[in-house]
Amino acid sequence: MTFKTKESRLLLILGSFFVANAILSEFIGVKLFSVEETLGIKKFDINLLGVPNLSFVMSAGVLTWPIIFIMTDIINEYFGVKQVRFLSILTSILIAFAFLVVWGSMHLSAADFWVHQNINGEDLNMNNAFAGIFGQGMWIIVGSITAFIIGQLADVLIFHRIKKITGERALWLRATGSTLVSQLIDSFVVIFIAFYLNPQYHYSWKMVAAIGLVNYTYKFVVAILMTPILYVVHTIIDGYLGKDLAHKLIKMAGRG
Repeated sequence: MTFKTKESRLLLILGSFFVANAILSEFIGVKLFSVEETLGIKKFDINLLGVPNLSFVMSAGVLTWPIIFIMTDIINEYFGVKQVRFLSILTSILIAFAFLVVWGSMHLSAADFWVHQNINGEDLNMNNAFAGIFGQGMWIIVGSITAFIIGQLADVLIFHRIKKITGERALWLRATGSTLVSQLIDSFVVIFIAFYLNPQYHYSWKMVAAIGLVNYTYKFVVAILMTPILYVVHTIIDGYLGKDLAHKLIKMAGRG
């Protein structure tokens, strides 16, 4: 098997970015940030479902989420539902493998000279910092992988349902529409498993629903804003493949 054809190279590139960004999102996702403060605006004080003082505090994993969104829909468009499904399952296995490797690395005996470091004028225990950043709880890992699989499978199915109705027209509708539905599922599944089912936390269903709605609102806005970029990527790929080959791949992808 070689990657001599344009379509095989394209699938390799798209698939690599898909897998890499999905794994990256799992590890950078441990950092939470304030969207408002990052943008230099005043924090929102949202009262939702009786839960006060909510604001847009997001996981840093949302930085790579728009890339995954674009890769999913582009692969879906040119290579079909089976390829996206295969990549989604493969990515889930690789994420689980990555966490297993990290778990093993956390149990290695740290070198004495490495443990205590002075970073930006602050004394840090590097071993504790390593465990704190990479040692995500099992419930969070399970919730994240489950949400990823369910979200991706929902995305590809909805994408093709819309495509059967619209044909090759209205890329924005099938791409953005499928993403909005899949991210609605993703936003609630991960929080429900990681914080509602997890006995270490005592989140009420109202708290889970409120946080999920705030997170989904952010993803909804980003998905809409990313739609023009989807068309730019689509145009670049059409130019790379050529009109005839691009049309052939899209037509074959539409058959499932």
